[in-house]
Amino acid sequence: MRRLLLLLPTSSYRARDFLEAAARAGADVVVATEETSALAAVDPDGLWTLDFRDPGGAARRVLELSAGGPPLDAVLGVDDDTAVAAAAIAQALGLRHVPLAAAVAARRKGQMRDLLAAAGVPVPAHRVFPRSADPAETARAAAYPCVLKPTFLAASRGVILARDAEEFRRAWDRIGRILDDPEVRARGGDAAGEILVEEFIRGPEVAVEGLVTAGALRVLAFFDKPDPLDGPFFEETLYVTPSRLSRGTQNAVGDVVARAARALGLSHGPVHAEARLGPRGPVLIEAAARSIGGLCSRTLRFGTGLSLEELIVRQALGLPATASREAAAAGVMMIPIPRAGVLERVTGLDEARAVEGIVEATITLRPGQRLVPLPEGWRYLGFLFSRAGTPEEAEQALRRAHAKLRIETRGDSDGSEPKGES
Repeated sequence: MRRLLLLLPTSSYRARDFLEAAARAGADVVVATEETSALAAVDPDGLWTLDFRDPGGAARRVLELSAGGPPLDAVLGVDDDTAVAAAAIAQALGLRHVPLAAAVAARRKGQMRDLLAAAGVPVPAHRVFPRSADPAETARAAAYPCVLKPTFLAASRGVILARDAEEFRRAWDRIGRILDDPEVRARGGDAAGEILVEEFIRGPEVAVEGLVTAGALRVLAFFDKPDPLDGPFFEETLYVTPSRLSRGTQNAVGDVVARAARALGLSHGPVHAEARLGPRGPVLIEAAARSIGGLCSRTLRFGTGLSLEELIVRQALGLPATASREAAAAGVMMIPIPRAGVLERVTGLDEARAVEGIVEATITLRPGQRLVPLPEGWRYLGFLFSRAGTPEEAEQALRRAHAKLRIETRGDSDGSEPKGES
């Protein structure tokens, strides 16, 4: 039986999906989290504690924990931080893996853009500034409109459009407060002292899901993002597949993503990329050494019903992973947080589930949790999933279902992320 080390942050939405995928692949799973669990005392060989923020230390710890036991056949991370730790661990164990330098570059937006620009991959004009820089002076030098963002956070957290110098200064200060959060600072390390300023690319945004094997990218799915992402914040709501873009445009986007993967050195494993369709063609915004986040992967089925997680697990374990995506259209809505406050209840879920085309509706936050909208927040209220004959029908089902929901809150949030909640 093949043995898989799965790096699962305690805050991950995807623990169940990856664990089920590993079980269906027949793998013996060791789960590593970043927090000590009482379960570790019950199953010390099946649940390890690692510091994902210290990839080298995590690798040394895995070498200690695995010594004398059954060998590990693969290591998988499920998000940006664990992708870096997984690369370091796999390298230390001599397993097939994405190069550590590539995983690090994919996580750091400034470094990523520098590498891609040097390789001729179209990216926004950009510059990374130290957070200690004078925002007024930096604002005077900027070209507008522009986008400011942290260099290491995901889920559009801290991403803000500025159309003039005054908006630039406000965005700079707002991002600075996010970077001052002790948890964010600990996670980012040196990167918490940086702010990326880049050209705003006008045009629709698309996402690409792929697997790289021996340096060759296989595109698994194109997603349209039907809602405009034009600022001032960039909250992603809808993903719909298959794309309604022309075959030629899809091929052009796929080519840019493949070139980006080669330029970064993403030679093995999942790739999630995002691109803007600008006036001069596709411009790469992100290329991550991981799969799509949240529960969005549930939109995808392959072959006779394989999940995206199953394809990823099977590839990691050296099993066949070549199935194609099903023909049916599918979509997901990441239910946005409408306002700050404390969640009391969400009503209308039964009505939303009854909408034709809706196959799943789930609320992932609990009553009593604080709701923190973008750009400070990074969680969604929950997810709606649809399946239909066409992308248009899948999209409309999500919009109709969302209109059935009523979100009740109380009080006001101070805009900070509560500690200890997941």
